[in-house]
Amino acid sequence: MSSRFGTKDLLACYRRGVFPMADSRDDPNLFLIDPDERGILLLDAFHIPRRLKRTVRSDPFDIRINTAFSRVMDGCAQPSEGRESTWINPAILNLYSALNREGHAHSVEAWQDDTLVGGLYGVSVGGAFFGESMFSLASDASKVTLVHLVARLIKGGYSLLDAQFHNPHLEQFGLLEVSRDAFKQRLAIALDNSADFFAAGDMSGTEAVKIIEAARQA
Repeated sequence: MSSRFGTKDLLACYRRGVFPMADSRDDPNLFLIDPDERGILLLDAFHIPRRLKRTVRSDPFDIRINTAFSRVMDGCAQPSEGRESTWINPAILNLYSALNREGHAHSVEAWQDDTLVGGLYGVSVGGAFFGESMFSLASDASKVTLVHLVARLIKGGYSLLDAQFHNPHLEQFGLLEVSRDAFKQRLAIALDNSADFFAAGDMSGTEAVKIIEAARQA
């Protein structure tokens, strides 16, 4: 991929249903991925496991939006148990940080005593949100931010949450695998929608759970 690849090019890729990755954190090159099978999380069928629901309602973390986007990316890029290497290289970090400054990429962050202990980030285009990566330094931190993300997307009028690949970690939330063609059909519909990532404002864990449960019952 050309070194002149910028944020406009990146957004165009997402609109086509493809996204960039690197072979490793130390590889400076990027390439585009267009998976045969795509993992998605249905916003109106998102499942919160019972124990996690109790945790979310107890508000163990201060949930913040976009206050430390690059630090969240740094956290996602760090090796962890079961993930000895990552694909987030400096080119990706710089590119997505620029996308965040332009208002197209967002982070949902879990803080404890002003310490960042988990979070996730992704890209927003129309009514589609493309989840990129998450990390956790405290029990359930990334899961709690995912619940808050889903509630925020529902409240903001989104219709598609892309998880990119099948991930056993996401099966507990109702991960669905669809074909490339089926994904792009869903994407085309979502891109025609307008959505507002900030419509939810600040919300408690109890409010987030209620939003998700109401969407499941609608």
